[in-house]
Amino acid sequence: MVCLTNLVTKYPPMPPKLNRRRAQEVLSKIDAILAWEARHENERDTRFVELGKYLCEVRAGQYWRLEKLKSFDEFLERRFPESRRKAYYLMSIHEHLPPQVRKELKQVGWTKGLELAKLARHQGQRFESATWLHKARQMPKAEFQREVEKELTGKDSEPSELIYFKVYKSQIPVIEQAIETAALMLGSDKSRGYCLEMICADFLAGASMDGSNPEILLQSISRYYKFLPGPQQEVFLSEVNRKAS
Repeated sequence: MVCLTNLVTKYPPMPPKLNRRRAQEVLSKIDAILAWEARHENERDTRFVELGKYLCEVRAGQYWRLEKLKSFDEFLERRFPESRRKAYYLMSIHEHLPPQVRKELKQVGWTKGLELAKLARHQGQRFESATWLHKARQMPKAEFQREVEKELTGKDSEPSELIYFKVYKSQIPVIEQAIETAALMLGSDKSRGYCLEMICADFLAGASMDGSNPEILLQSISRYYKFLPGPQQEVFLSEVNRKAS
C-alpha cells in the first residue's frame, strides 16, 4: 500500500489554465467529425487520425471543463455512447506513431493503425515504419493482425475473430458465474474465450450423448483433452486404450 498512499496529497496539482477559445474550437471539430462519420457510413474511418489528435488535446487541456463535465471519461461517454474503447484506440495511435506514419494511415484504416501502434510502442526506435506500412496495405486485416502478434510474441498465433452479441442485464450474472467457474476448472491463465468455448463444448457433448451427431461429440471431447494437464492426458489415453483392447 506504500505506492498508493504516496499518491495522497493535501495539495493536488492545479489543472491547466482553460483556453476557452481553443477548447471551443477543438470540441466543435470533434463534433463535426463524428457527425460526418454518421453521414458517411462507408468512409467513417478515414478521419480517425485527426480525431485521435483532437481527443488527446482535449484530455491534456481538460477542455471537457468547458461543458461543465467532471472528467474526460464523462466527455467520452457523451461523444462515444456505444463504446469508449475506440476513442482510446485512436488516441493510442496518435500518441505512439510518428507523424510521417500517421500521414499514411488513412490508406489502411484505424484497426490496422492500432496494430502498428502496438508495434511502435513495443519496438521504439527499432520500429521499421515503411516495412510495416507496406504489409498493412497489402495484407487482409486478420492476416496482418496475426503477423503483428507473431512479431510481438515470437509465436504464430491461431487466427481469431471478435464476436458480438447482445445480452440483457439480468443475464449477465449467470454468464459471468459460468465463465468464472470454468476458469477455476481450467486454470486462471485461460482466456474468457477458452472458458466460453468449454462451456459450449460441454453443452454440445451432453446434447450429442444419444449418438445423433457423433462428430460434434468427438470435437467436444477433443477440445476437453487439449486442456488436460500432461499427467491427466496420459491417464485418459491409457483408459481409452484399455477399453479399446
